[in-house]
Amino acid sequence: MSPWIVGFSIFFGYPLVMSVYLSFTHYDLLSPPRWVGLGNYRYMFGSDPQVWPAIRNTLWIIAVGVPLQVLFAFGVAVMLARAKQGAGFFRTVFYLPALAPPVAATLGFVYLLTILDVPKQLYESAHLDGAGWFQRLRWVTLPSVSPVILFAVVIGVIQGLQYFTQAYVAANVAAGQASQAGSNENTLGYPENSTLFYPVLLYQHGFRYFNMGYASAMAIVLLGVAFAITLLIIVNSRRWVHYQGTGR
Repeated sequence: MSPWIVGFSIFFGYPLVMSVYLSFTHYDLLSPPRWVGLGNYRYMFGSDPQVWPAIRNTLWIIAVGVPLQVLFAFGVAVMLARAKQGAGFFRTVFYLPALAPPVAATLGFVYLLTILDVPKQLYESAHLDGAGWFQRLRWVTLPSVSPVILFAVVIGVIQGLQYFTQAYVAANVAAGQASQAGSNENTLGYPENSTLFYPVLLYQHGFRYFNMGYASAMAIVLLGVAFAITLLIIVNSRRWVHYQGTGR
């Protein structure tokens, strides 16, 4: 048997199958799973008062965060590509604050490399035709880097659907300050569910309440939504993504 098949089965296939199975059960780690059918899913979409605030917050962070991340990374890359003197120094300076989030650093430099790889003759031809800097940006640079923009959007959406660490830390810090003032509210989602994102709620049910069956149902829904959104983006990308050598 091929090693990659063994690795795939152990680290992806088996956990996925077990998560699907557990999503149809009530399982608390202490007793054997008890079959409840679609009970977890019915409760999720019909009775759990925290699900829709968590979904709303997650969609908000995607709708706001992904465009800002893409625009900021693209803007920085364009500025660095246009730098005439000290380009290496400025690229290093812009890179240093991004050492903590490696994905953001990768996106920024992928943009930069793609922009630098755009054939100079395209800009020269556009300039001879009377195109200004904005026209060259719109009709030369953007089509050339559109595959990278697609990659950045897909990665950004998946990151947004998994938004956890920042919300978890912010909620615990805010709740810690509130507890000193005499409040005993639940830390996750504090204050008033403003930091309650879907992965945070999933974590709460799975590792605070040990309701692994319900947490598994939430994980399966998250996987399905991530796959559906990614597929939708890729299918619609045919309208605006241009690949060299395809005549598009």
